[in-house]
Amino acid sequence: MKVIMSGNEAIARGAYEAGVRFASAYPGTPSTEILENMPQYKDEGVYSEWAPNEKVAVEAAIGASVAGVRAMSAMKHVGLNVAADPVFTVAYTGVTGGLVIVVADDPGLHSSQNEQDNRNTAKSARLLMIEPSSSQEAKDYMKIAFDLSEKFDTPVLFHVTTRVCHSKGIVELGERVVKETIPFEPNIKKYVATPANATVLRAKLQDRVEAMEEYANTIEINQPEWNDTKIGVVTSGISYQYVKETFGDKASYLKLGMTFPFPTKLVKDFCSKVDKVYVVEEMDPYLEEYMKQNGIECIGKDLIPRYYELNTDIVRASLLGEKPENYSSDVKAVVRPPVLCAGCPHRGLFYVLSKIKNIMITGDIGCYTLGSAAPLNALHTCFCMGGSISTGHGASIALREFGDKDLKVVSVIGDSTFFHTGINSLEDLAYNKGSNTAIILDNRITGMTGHQQNPGTGFTLMGDEAAEIDIPAVCKAIGIKEENIWIVNPNKLEETKEAVKAAIAKDEPTVVITRWPCALKKFSQQDIDEFTSSGLMTRQCEIDQEKCRNCKMCVKTGCPALISTKDSVVIDKNNCVGCTVCKQVCPFGAIQEVPR
Repeated sequence: MKVIMSGNEAIARGAYEAGVRFASAYPGTPSTEILENMPQYKDEGVYSEWAPNEKVAVEAAIGASVAGVRAMSAMKHVGLNVAADPVFTVAYTGVTGGLVIVVADDPGLHSSQNEQDNRNTAKSARLLMIEPSSSQEAKDYMKIAFDLSEKFDTPVLFHVTTRVCHSKGIVELGERVVKETIPFEPNIKKYVATPANATVLRAKLQDRVEAMEEYANTIEINQPEWNDTKIGVVTSGISYQYVKETFGDKASYLKLGMTFPFPTKLVKDFCSKVDKVYVVEEMDPYLEEYMKQNGIECIGKDLIPRYYELNTDIVRASLLGEKPENYSSDVKAVVRPPVLCAGCPHRGLFYVLSKIKNIMITGDIGCYTLGSAAPLNALHTCFCMGGSISTGHGASIALREFGDKDLKVVSVIGDSTFFHTGINSLEDLAYNKGSNTAIILDNRITGMTGHQQNPGTGFTLMGDEAAEIDIPAVCKAIGIKEENIWIVNPNKLEETKEAVKAAIAKDEPTVVITRWPCALKKFSQQDIDEFTSSGLMTRQCEIDQEKCRNCKMCVKTGCPALISTKDSVVIDKNNCVGCTVCKQVCPFGAIQEVPR
């Protein structure tokens, strides 16, 4: 049967067909949909879960592999940084059941704070690496990846990029084939990576890499496509699609599906049979450097950009000097910068923060990063998941000891990100007697990546009820005094302002928890029971035009439900969810609540 699938859907399907038993991930664009597509196979013997972070996800998958089943973990490119500790070590130990680690890079920074070419990680960690170029290959190569993992006793890095993850194509489905669970047998010298054991494993790893390199020269996914031999192109992944569209049958291609270890003999042989060699790849000159190290003359990053996502127009312009056809229109597209959604519970908090003078606001990765955008402009740093509290701690210590003692530091972090790596940061704040205020934005879901469950929502990826982490209890257990913890409804501006001001007034670690569900969330029964009495989905706001003075104060909240023209402001009832933030900032009492 043939179906249309995205690359992420195809990866999930490929893992299923390959007999995967265990899958764990932390959501992150562009990889999120891989694990979201695993619960459909729950009744066919596939266990899947959201882990608190990528390191935990990989460690859980390693455990499943050691226990004798095929296991998978998935993450975006920066997630591999979080998971690097176990990844580098499991490359030494090897596996029992096949282990595939899917990493999705994001060339062009579509939804990321940096670009990162994780092909370099495969080289550094000495992981066999597979790269598909289409949805069909994404499915088919997963089986190859699991087979190679067991053949060479190695974890496999399954490297994809945004365009492979999110593009759709026709995929021919296959049947699921499940291997018997391999009985667990203790093997201390293999799986206990003490220095004495790891020293031996390091030498075995090198032998394994050499054997894998020899195999890379003959594997079926590393094969030349012969056409005109005046031009030869060495490429991999999505770049293959771009060069095929550029040259068609006017060039020959060496498409590499297994790119670490590098198939040196195969590449040399191919290049010897063509007149001119191009190497086309996104981001770093990974293939190009291998080729030049082995004395192969080629043209690559001299012409192909080193950053951002490639496309056919860029490749054609770079290699052929052809400018793409441009089409002009008198119609101008409406500029729509990303904003917090109408009714977002973060808006009230950031509005309050924007009005407090003499504070530094350290931020984090999530929807709430948009607190930095106009008109709120209430976020001053954002580096990585879980970094806001620890960044804020360092800043507060520096200011307290060496700088402006009157400048207070506030750190904002989401609930899922708090579980990810924020708890460790709060430990640092409490243990080292910091003085910044951590604000944990509990919107009852993992919002930014599309509403995935997390340890604070009460449900698992597979829909089962689960224990819900008690955030205030965690804070107290870490060492935050009970009197230094405030829980507020962020839609109530005065309540939120009083809590934040009380928190920052103390010269010791403090925590403010804003608790209100994401406006776009499918509300659980717990949400309905807890928040309905406070107005959840029971009301809207409207403007009394007779009282309105068109002062635009409400517009300064940044709510997209407010439609402002030169002469008036109105509220779009299709967007308004009745958070009442606009009502609270109106100086003329022109905004009123009405039933939904």
